[in-house]
Amino acid sequence: MNQYTQEHAHSYYAATARDLTAYPSLATDRVADVCVIGGGFTGVNTAIELAQRGLSVILLEARRIGWGASGRNGGQLIRGIGHDVSGFGRYIGADGVRYLEHAGTASVELVGQRIREHAIDCDLRWGFCELANTQAQFAAFKAEQQQLQTSGYAHETRLVGPQQIRQEVVDSGVYAGGLVDMGSGHLHPLNLILGEARLAASLGVQIFEQSPVLELIHGDTVQVRCAGGTVRAGRLVLACNAHLDELEPKLSGKVLPAGSYIIATEPLTADAASALIPHNLALCDQKVGLDYYRLSADRRLLFGGACHYSGRDPADIAAYMRPQMLKVFPQLADVRIDYQWGGKIGISANRFPQVGRLGQHPNVYYAQGYSGHGLNVTHWCAKLLGEAIHAGHSQGFDVFSAVPHMTFPGGPMLRSPLLALGMLWYRVREILG
Repeated sequence: MNQYTQEHAHSYYAATARDLTAYPSLATDRVADVCVIGGGFTGVNTAIELAQRGLSVILLEARRIGWGASGRNGGQLIRGIGHDVSGFGRYIGADGVRYLEHAGTASVELVGQRIREHAIDCDLRWGFCELANTQAQFAAFKAEQQQLQTSGYAHETRLVGPQQIRQEVVDSGVYAGGLVDMGSGHLHPLNLILGEARLAASLGVQIFEQSPVLELIHGDTVQVRCAGGTVRAGRLVLACNAHLDELEPKLSGKVLPAGSYIIATEPLTADAASALIPHNLALCDQKVGLDYYRLSADRRLLFGGACHYSGRDPADIAAYMRPQMLKVFPQLADVRIDYQWGGKIGISANRFPQVGRLGQHPNVYYAQGYSGHGLNVTHWCAKLLGEAIHAGHSQGFDVFSAVPHMTFPGGPMLRSPLLALGMLWYRVREILG
Protein backbone atom coordinates (compact mmCIF):
# COMPACT_ATOMS: atom_id res chain seq x y z
CA MET A 1 0.00 0.00 0.00
CA ASN A 2 1.36 3.45 -0.83
CA GLN A 3 -1.24 5.81 0.59
CA TYR A 4 1.47 7.59 2.58
CA THR A 5 3.85 8.20 -0.35
CA GLN A 6 3.80 11.23 -2.61
CA GLU A 7 1.69 9.44 -5.25
CA HIS A 8 -1.95 8.39 -5.19
CA ALA A 9 -2.98 5.24 -3.37
CA HIS A 10 -2.97 2.08 -5.54
CA SER A 11 -6.73 2.22 -5.79
CA TYR A 12 -9.26 1.28 -8.43
CA TYR A 13 -9.68 5.03 -8.94
CA ALA A 14 -6.00 5.65 -9.67
CA ALA A 15 -5.96 2.67 -12.04
CA THR A 16 -8.89 4.12 -14.01
CA ALA A 17 -8.06 7.83 -13.74
CA ARG A 18 -8.61 9.90 -16.86
CA ASP A 19 -5.66 12.23 -17.45
CA LEU A 20 -3.55 12.32 -14.28
CA THR A 21 -2.20 15.77 -15.13
CA ALA A 22 1.10 16.53 -13.37
CA TYR A 23 1.43 20.09 -12.11
CA PRO A 24 4.83 21.64 -11.30
CA SER A 25 6.18 22.17 -7.82
CA LEU A 26 6.65 25.70 -6.51
CA ALA A 27 10.13 26.82 -7.61
CA THR A 28 10.10 30.60 -7.11
CA ASP A 29 8.47 33.28 -5.00
CA ARG A 30 4.92 34.18 -6.07
CA VAL A 31 2.21 36.71 -5.20
CA ALA A 32 -1.59 36.26 -5.37
CA ASP A 33 -4.78 37.64 -3.90
CA VAL A 34 -5.44 34.30 -2.19
CA CYS A 35 -3.30 31.27 -1.40
CA VAL A 36 -5.13 27.96 -0.94
CA ILE A 37 -3.38 25.08 0.80
CA GLY A 38 -4.78 21.66 -0.09
CA GLY A 39 -5.57 20.02 -3.42
CA GLY A 40 -8.75 18.15 -2.48
CA PHE A 41 -12.37 19.04 -3.16
CA THR A 42 -12.37 21.95 -0.68
CA GLY A 43 -9.21 23.58 -1.97
CA VAL A 44 -9.79 23.07 -5.68
CA ASN A 45 -13.39 24.21 -5.58
CA THR A 46 -12.57 27.22 -3.41
CA ALA A 47 -9.99 28.15 -6.02
CA ILE A 48 -12.65 27.81 -8.74
CA GLU A 49 -15.12 29.97 -6.81
CA LEU A 50 -12.50 32.69 -6.24
CA ALA A 51 -11.18 32.66 -9.82
CA GLN A 52 -14.73 32.95 -11.16
CA ARG A 53 -15.05 36.08 -9.02
CA GLY A 54 -11.92 37.62 -10.53
CA LEU A 55 -9.35 36.94 -7.78
CA SER A 56 -5.88 35.61 -8.48
CA VAL A 57 -5.28 32.28 -6.74
CA ILE A 58 -2.30 30.04 -6.04
CA LEU A 59 -3.07 26.50 -4.86
CA LEU A 60 -0.41 24.46 -3.06
CA GLU A 61 -0.68 20.68 -2.69
CA ALA A 62 1.89 18.70 -0.70
CA ARG A 63 1.50 15.59 -2.86
CA ARG A 64 -0.88 15.18 -5.84
CA ILE A 65 -4.29 16.67 -6.64
CA GLY A 66 -6.83 14.30 -5.06
CA TRP A 67 -4.19 12.43 -3.05
CA GLY A 68 -6.27 12.52 0.14
CA ALA A 69 -9.84 11.49 0.86
CA SER A 70 -11.16 13.45 -2.13
CA GLY A 71 -9.54 11.03 -4.56
CA ARG A 72 -10.07 7.73 -2.75
CA ASN A 73 -13.46 7.91 -0.98
CA GLY A 74 -16.54 5.78 -1.57
CA GLY A 75 -17.83 8.08 -4.30
CA GLN A 76 -21.29 8.45 -2.74
CA LEU A 77 -22.95 11.78 -3.53
CA ILE A 78 -25.61 11.88 -0.83
CA ARG A 79 -27.88 14.68 0.43
CA GLY A 80 -27.37 15.97 3.94
CA ILE A 81 -24.69 17.66 5.99
CA GLY A 82 -23.38 15.18 8.51
CA HIS A 83 -25.85 13.99 11.10
CA ASP A 84 -29.10 15.53 12.32
CA VAL A 85 -28.69 19.32 12.20
CA SER A 86 -31.77 20.14 14.32
CA GLY A 87 -29.67 20.05 17.47
CA PHE A 88 -27.77 23.15 16.35
CA GLY A 89 -30.87 25.32 16.69
CA ARG A 90 -29.65 26.77 19.98
CA TYR A 91 -26.69 28.31 18.13
CA ILE A 92 -28.22 29.28 14.79
CA GLY A 93 -31.97 29.42 15.42
CA ALA A 94 -34.77 27.86 13.41
CA ASP A 95 -33.85 29.82 10.28
CA GLY A 96 -30.29 28.54 10.51
CA VAL A 97 -31.47 24.95 10.79
CA ARG A 98 -33.69 25.41 7.75
CA TYR A 99 -30.68 26.83 5.88
CA LEU A 100 -28.61 23.75 6.74
CA GLU A 101 -31.40 21.44 5.61
CA HIS A 102 -31.58 23.35 2.33
CA ALA A 103 -27.79 23.20 1.94
CA GLY A 104 -27.88 19.43 2.40
CA THR A 105 -29.83 19.04 -0.85
CA ALA A 106 -28.57 22.11 -2.74
CA SER A 107 -24.98 20.94 -2.28
CA VAL A 108 -25.71 17.73 -4.22
CA GLU A 109 -27.29 19.79 -6.99
CA LEU A 110 -24.20 22.04 -7.00
CA VAL A 111 -21.94 19.06 -7.70
CA GLY A 112 -24.26 17.77 -10.43
CA GLN A 113 -24.38 21.22 -12.02
CA ARG A 114 -20.57 21.51 -12.06
CA ILE A 115 -20.25 18.10 -13.69
CA ARG A 116 -22.86 18.94 -16.36
CA GLU A 117 -21.66 22.46 -17.15
CA HIS A 118 -18.04 21.44 -17.59
CA ALA A 119 -18.58 17.95 -19.04
CA ILE A 120 -16.52 16.22 -16.35
CA ASP A 121 -16.38 12.51 -17.15
CA CYS A 122 -16.70 10.86 -13.72
CA ASP A 123 -19.27 8.07 -14.12
CA LEU A 124 -22.06 9.97 -12.36
CA ARG A 125 -25.15 7.79 -11.73
CA TRP A 126 -28.25 8.89 -9.83
CA GLY A 127 -29.86 6.68 -7.20
CA PHE A 128 -29.06 5.86 -3.56
CA CYS A 129 -30.62 3.75 -0.83
CA GLU A 130 -30.29 4.06 2.92
CA LEU A 131 -30.44 0.59 4.42
CA ALA A 132 -32.04 -0.24 7.76
CA ASN A 133 -30.33 -2.82 9.95
CA THR A 134 -33.31 -2.97 12.33
CA GLN A 135 -37.06 -2.50 12.22
CA ALA A 136 -36.68 0.61 14.35
CA GLN A 137 -34.38 2.15 11.75
CA PHE A 138 -36.85 1.31 8.99
CA ALA A 139 -39.62 3.00 10.97
CA ALA A 140 -37.40 6.09 11.20
CA PHE A 141 -37.08 6.08 7.40
CA LYS A 142 -40.83 6.54 7.14
CA ALA A 143 -40.59 9.74 9.16
CA GLU A 144 -37.60 10.86 7.10
CA GLN A 145 -39.49 10.35 3.85
CA GLN A 146 -42.45 12.30 5.21
CA GLN A 147 -40.16 15.18 6.17
CA LEU A 148 -38.63 15.21 2.69
CA GLN A 149 -42.05 15.32 1.06
CA THR A 150 -43.24 18.06 3.42
CA SER A 151 -40.16 20.17 2.68
CA GLY A 152 -40.77 19.96 -1.07
CA TYR A 153 -37.88 17.65 -1.96
CA ALA A 154 -37.88 17.57 -5.74
CA HIS A 155 -36.71 14.00 -6.30
CA GLU A 156 -38.39 10.61 -6.12
CA THR A 157 -38.16 8.75 -2.82
CA ARG A 158 -39.70 5.40 -1.97
CA LEU A 159 -39.72 3.00 0.93
CA VAL A 160 -38.78 -0.61 0.24
CA GLY A 161 -39.83 -3.16 2.85
CA PRO A 162 -37.92 -6.27 3.92
CA GLN A 163 -39.98 -8.52 1.63
CA GLN A 164 -39.04 -6.56 -1.50
CA ILE A 165 -35.54 -5.31 -0.78
CA ARG A 166 -33.63 -8.31 -2.18
CA GLN A 167 -35.42 -8.11 -5.51
CA GLU A 168 -35.62 -4.33 -5.84
CA VAL A 169 -32.51 -2.91 -4.14
CA VAL A 170 -29.78 -5.30 -2.98
CA ASP A 171 -29.49 -9.10 -2.91
CA SER A 172 -28.63 -9.43 0.78
CA GLY A 173 -30.54 -10.95 3.66
CA VAL A 174 -29.26 -8.63 6.38
CA TYR A 175 -31.54 -5.62 5.94
CA ALA A 176 -34.92 -4.66 7.39
CA GLY A 177 -35.79 -2.29 4.56
CA GLY A 178 -34.56 0.81 2.82
CA LEU A 179 -35.31 4.35 1.67
CA VAL A 180 -34.49 4.96 -1.99
CA ASP A 181 -33.55 8.53 -2.96
CA MET A 182 -33.15 9.31 -6.64
CA GLY A 183 -31.74 12.76 -5.90
CA SER A 184 -28.49 11.26 -4.56
CA GLY A 185 -26.08 9.01 -6.42
CA HIS A 186 -22.50 7.90 -6.96
CA LEU A 187 -19.46 8.72 -9.08
CA HIS A 188 -15.69 8.29 -9.61
CA PRO A 189 -14.28 10.82 -7.12
CA LEU A 190 -10.71 10.97 -8.44
CA ASN A 191 -11.90 11.72 -11.96
CA LEU A 192 -14.16 14.42 -10.54
CA ILE A 193 -11.38 16.21 -8.65
CA LEU A 194 -8.99 15.88 -11.60
CA GLY A 195 -11.60 17.41 -13.88
CA GLU A 196 -12.21 20.22 -11.41
CA ALA A 197 -8.48 20.92 -11.18
CA ARG A 198 -8.34 21.26 -14.97
CA LEU A 199 -11.26 23.68 -14.73
CA ALA A 200 -9.45 25.70 -12.05
CA ALA A 201 -6.31 25.86 -14.17
CA SER A 202 -8.36 27.02 -17.19
CA LEU A 203 -9.66 29.89 -15.04
CA GLY A 204 -6.11 31.03 -14.25
CA VAL A 205 -5.50 29.28 -10.93
CA GLN A 206 -1.81 28.48 -10.52
CA ILE A 207 -1.59 24.91 -9.18
CA PHE A 208 1.58 23.53 -7.62
CA GLU A 209 1.90 19.89 -6.57
CA GLN A 210 4.66 18.26 -4.49
CA SER A 211 4.91 21.56 -2.60
CA PRO A 212 4.44 20.92 1.13
CA VAL A 213 4.13 24.05 3.23
CA LEU A 214 6.95 24.39 5.76
CA GLU A 215 5.91 27.57 7.55
CA LEU A 216 3.14 30.15 7.79
CA ILE A 217 4.10 33.72 8.63
CA HIS A 218 0.96 35.66 9.54
CA GLY A 219 0.30 39.32 8.95
CA ASP A 220 -1.72 41.61 6.69
CA THR A 221 0.09 39.72 3.94
CA VAL A 222 0.42 36.03 4.73
CA GLN A 223 3.70 34.38 3.76
CA VAL A 224 3.45 30.68 2.90
CA ARG A 225 6.92 29.17 2.77
CA CYS A 226 7.72 26.03 0.78
CA ALA A 227 11.12 24.53 -0.04
CA GLY A 228 11.12 26.06 -3.52
CA GLY A 229 9.73 29.49 -2.76
CA THR A 230 7.32 31.63 -0.77
CA VAL A 231 3.78 32.66 -1.71
CA ARG A 232 2.60 36.06 -0.46
CA ALA A 233 -1.15 36.61 -0.38
CA GLY A 234 -3.64 38.92 1.27
CA ARG A 235 -5.78 35.96 2.33
CA LEU A 236 -5.14 32.30 3.05
CA VAL A 237 -7.42 29.25 2.91
CA LEU A 238 -6.51 26.13 4.90
CA ALA A 239 -8.15 23.17 3.14
CA CYS A 240 -6.03 20.29 4.46
CA ASN A 241 -8.67 18.52 6.59
CA ALA A 242 -7.23 15.29 8.06
CA HIS A 243 -3.74 16.19 6.84
CA LEU A 244 -3.41 19.62 8.44
CA ASP A 245 -1.16 18.10 11.14
CA GLU A 246 0.65 20.81 13.11
CA LEU A 247 0.61 23.47 10.39
CA GLU A 248 -2.12 25.18 12.43
CA PRO A 249 -2.49 23.42 15.83
CA LYS A 250 -5.58 25.45 16.81
CA LEU A 251 -7.44 23.73 13.97
CA SER A 252 -5.74 20.33 13.79
CA GLY A 253 -6.86 19.53 17.35
CA LYS A 254 -10.49 19.87 16.28
CA VAL A 255 -10.26 17.15 13.62
CA LEU A 256 -9.45 13.53 14.31
CA PRO A 257 -7.80 11.69 11.38
CA ALA A 258 -9.62 8.34 11.20
CA GLY A 259 -8.83 5.47 8.84
CA SER A 260 -11.36 4.43 6.20
CA TYR A 261 -10.90 1.52 3.81
CA ILE A 262 -12.28 0.16 0.52
CA ILE A 263 -11.85 -3.01 -1.50
CA ALA A 264 -12.79 -3.57 -5.14
CA THR A 265 -13.65 -6.96 -6.58
CA GLU A 266 -12.81 -8.27 -9.99
CA PRO A 267 -15.37 -7.22 -12.64
CA LEU A 268 -18.65 -9.11 -12.24
CA THR A 269 -20.65 -10.41 -15.16
CA ALA A 270 -23.56 -8.24 -16.26
CA ASP A 271 -26.01 -10.79 -14.89
CA ALA A 272 -24.20 -11.09 -11.53
CA ALA A 273 -23.97 -7.30 -11.11
CA SER A 274 -27.64 -6.85 -11.99
CA ALA A 275 -28.65 -9.55 -9.50
CA LEU A 276 -26.49 -8.03 -6.76
CA ILE A 277 -27.67 -4.40 -7.07
CA PRO A 278 -30.58 -4.42 -9.56
CA HIS A 279 -30.80 -0.67 -10.21
CA ASN A 280 -27.13 0.26 -9.72
CA LEU A 281 -27.78 2.32 -6.60
CA ALA A 282 -25.25 3.55 -4.07
CA LEU A 283 -25.96 1.90 -0.71
CA CYS A 284 -25.13 2.63 2.92
CA ASP A 285 -26.35 1.05 6.15
CA GLN A 286 -26.98 2.53 9.60
CA LYS A 287 -24.42 0.76 11.81
CA VAL A 288 -21.95 2.68 13.97
CA GLY A 289 -19.18 1.16 11.87
CA LEU A 290 -21.20 1.49 8.70
CA ASP A 291 -20.84 -0.38 5.40
CA TYR A 292 -21.16 1.52 2.13
CA TYR A 293 -20.87 0.08 -1.33
CA ARG A 294 -21.79 0.40 -4.99
CA LEU A 295 -20.93 -0.89 -8.45
CA SER A 296 -18.22 0.76 -10.53
CA ALA A 297 -18.68 1.60 -14.20
CA ASP A 298 -16.99 -1.71 -15.11
CA ARG A 299 -19.21 -3.68 -12.68
CA ARG A 300 -16.83 -4.18 -9.77
CA LEU A 301 -18.27 -4.11 -6.27
CA LEU A 302 -16.59 -1.28 -4.35
CA PHE A 303 -17.13 -2.09 -0.67
CA GLY A 304 -16.02 0.30 2.05
CA GLY A 305 -16.38 1.01 5.74
CA ALA A 306 -14.89 -0.20 9.01
CA CYS A 307 -13.83 3.32 10.00
CA HIS A 308 -10.78 2.87 12.22
CA TYR A 309 -10.17 5.31 15.08
CA SER A 310 -7.07 3.76 16.65
CA GLY A 311 -4.58 5.64 14.48
CA ARG A 312 -3.19 2.34 13.14
CA ASP A 313 -4.04 0.94 9.72
CA PRO A 314 -4.59 -2.79 9.15
CA ALA A 315 -1.56 -4.55 7.67
CA ASP A 316 -3.76 -6.23 5.04
CA ILE A 317 -6.80 -4.15 4.10
CA ALA A 318 -8.34 -6.90 1.97
CA ALA A 319 -8.11 -9.40 4.83
CA TYR A 320 -9.65 -6.79 7.12
CA MET A 321 -12.51 -5.81 4.80
CA ARG A 322 -13.38 -9.05 3.00
CA PRO A 323 -15.16 -10.62 6.03
CA GLN A 324 -17.31 -7.47 6.27
CA MET A 325 -18.26 -7.83 2.62
CA LEU A 326 -19.07 -11.53 2.98
CA LYS A 327 -21.42 -10.83 5.90
CA VAL A 328 -23.49 -8.81 3.45
CA PHE A 329 -22.79 -10.85 0.32
CA PRO A 330 -21.87 -14.47 1.13
CA GLN A 331 -22.47 -15.27 -2.55
CA LEU A 332 -19.19 -13.43 -3.36
CA ALA A 333 -17.01 -15.91 -1.45
CA ASP A 334 -15.19 -16.99 -4.62
CA VAL A 335 -14.86 -13.52 -6.12
CA ARG A 336 -11.32 -12.11 -6.37
CA ILE A 337 -10.31 -8.82 -4.72
CA ASP A 338 -8.33 -6.76 -7.23
CA TYR A 339 -7.76 -3.52 -5.29
CA GLN A 340 -7.46 -2.52 -1.65
CA TRP A 341 -6.75 0.95 -0.31
CA GLY A 342 -7.42 3.33 2.50
CA GLY A 343 -6.31 6.44 4.29
CA LYS A 344 -7.40 9.19 6.62
CA ILE A 345 -10.65 11.13 6.68
CA GLY A 346 -11.32 14.08 8.99
CA ILE A 347 -13.79 13.48 11.83
CA SER A 348 -15.21 16.31 13.96
CA ALA A 349 -16.59 15.68 17.44
CA ASN A 350 -20.14 16.73 16.52
CA ARG A 351 -19.93 15.24 12.97
CA PHE A 352 -20.55 18.70 11.51
CA PRO A 353 -18.13 20.51 9.16
CA GLN A 354 -15.99 23.28 10.58
CA VAL A 355 -15.99 26.52 8.57
CA GLY A 356 -14.67 29.87 9.69
CA ARG A 357 -11.78 32.28 10.14
CA LEU A 358 -8.95 32.15 12.64
CA GLY A 359 -9.83 34.54 15.44
CA GLN A 360 -6.36 36.01 15.80
CA HIS A 361 -5.76 36.02 12.02
CA PRO A 362 -9.01 37.09 10.32
CA ASN A 363 -7.48 36.87 6.84
CA VAL A 364 -7.06 33.10 7.31
CA TYR A 365 -10.09 30.99 6.36
CA TYR A 366 -10.65 27.26 6.73
CA ALA A 367 -13.07 24.40 6.12
CA GLN A 368 -12.60 20.85 7.43
CA GLY A 369 -14.08 17.95 9.42
CA TYR A 370 -16.62 16.53 6.96
CA SER A 371 -16.85 13.24 8.90
CA GLY A 372 -17.44 11.00 5.90
CA HIS A 373 -20.01 13.28 4.18
CA GLY A 374 -17.52 15.33 2.24
CA LEU A 375 -18.31 14.85 -1.43
CA ASN A 376 -21.19 17.31 -1.51
CA VAL A 377 -20.36 19.34 1.61
CA THR A 378 -16.86 20.26 0.43
CA HIS A 379 -18.34 21.88 -2.65
CA TRP A 380 -20.87 23.83 -0.61
CA CYS A 381 -18.24 25.02 1.87
CA ALA A 382 -16.03 26.09 -1.03
CA LYS A 383 -18.92 28.17 -2.34
CA LEU A 384 -19.29 29.82 1.10
CA LEU A 385 -15.55 30.51 1.31
CA GLY A 386 -15.65 32.09 -2.14
CA GLU A 387 -18.55 34.33 -1.16
CA ALA A 388 -17.03 35.37 2.16
CA ILE A 389 -13.57 36.12 0.76
CA HIS A 390 -14.83 37.99 -2.30
CA ALA A 391 -17.67 39.98 -0.75
CA GLY A 392 -16.47 40.14 2.85
CA HIS A 393 -19.60 38.40 4.10
CA SER A 394 -21.82 35.40 3.39
CA GLN A 395 -25.00 34.42 5.16
CA GLY A 396 -24.22 30.73 4.77
CA PHE A 397 -20.64 31.21 5.98
CA ASP A 398 -21.98 32.96 9.08
CA VAL A 399 -24.44 30.11 9.78
CA PHE A 400 -21.77 27.43 9.49
CA SER A 401 -19.20 29.34 11.53
CA ALA A 402 -21.70 29.96 14.35
CA VAL A 403 -21.70 26.25 15.26
CA PRO A 404 -19.03 25.70 17.95
CA HIS A 405 -16.52 22.85 17.79
CA MET A 406 -14.62 21.23 20.62
CA THR A 407 -10.97 20.25 20.57
CA PHE A 408 -10.44 16.52 20.99
CA PRO A 409 -8.93 15.79 24.40
CA GLY A 410 -5.64 14.03 24.97
CA GLY A 411 -3.32 15.91 22.64
CA PRO A 412 -1.83 14.48 19.44
CA MET A 413 -0.74 11.22 21.11
CA LEU A 414 -3.95 10.31 22.94
CA ARG A 415 -6.76 11.66 20.74
CA SER A 416 -7.08 8.53 18.59
CA PRO A 417 -6.92 5.94 21.42
CA LEU A 418 -9.47 7.85 23.49
CA LEU A 419 -11.91 8.10 20.57
CA ALA A 420 -11.35 4.44 19.71
CA LEU A 421 -12.46 3.52 23.26
CA GLY A 422 -15.53 5.74 22.93
CA MET A 423 -16.50 4.21 19.59
CA LEU A 424 -16.03 0.70 21.02
CA TRP A 425 -18.59 1.58 23.69
CA TYR A 426 -21.11 2.65 21.03
CA ARG A 427 -20.53 -0.56 19.07
CA VAL A 428 -21.04 -2.70 22.17
CA ARG A 429 -24.32 -0.86 22.79
CA GLU A 430 -25.31 -1.55 19.18
CA ILE A 431 -24.54 -5.29 19.50
CA LEU A 432 -26.43 -5.57 22.79
CA GLY A 433 -29.42 -3.81 21.23
